[in-house]
Amino acid sequence: QVQVVESGGGLVQAGGSLRLSCTASGLPFDSHAMGWFRQTPGQEREGVACISWTGGSTYYADSVKGRFTISRDNAKNTLYLQMNSLKPEDTAMYYCAPNRVLLSVCSASWSGTWDYWGQGTQVTVSS
Repeated sequence: QVQVVESGGGLVQAGGSLRLSCTASGLPFDSHAMGWFRQTPGQEREGVACISWTGGSTYYADSVKGRFTISRDNAKNTLYLQMNSLKPEDTAMYYCAPNRVLLSVCSASWSGTWDYWGQGTQVTVSS
């Protein structure tokens, strides 16, 4: 059974930083690309950042490029999202998920199957 647990969210002022963490168990963590997603009420979940199974390639949505950094520690089965220069529009529930496709890379199309979801962690950025 795959379990995903996100943590690290909170309330921060605009311009501040947060670091999200995600652990995934029940699958070979080091064989799956991992992604961060976010969702606000009434909106579809959107992909924010992706990292390949090796960590060698990444993809970022234009809205976070240059401000967010995704990384992974395969020895700890942990994914990270360093968020700097936060804006009020970054306010959302943040989720991480593995791509079900083994040994996958990242792309703007978010190809593959992303459907193992945790409970998410709330990020709120005040202006």
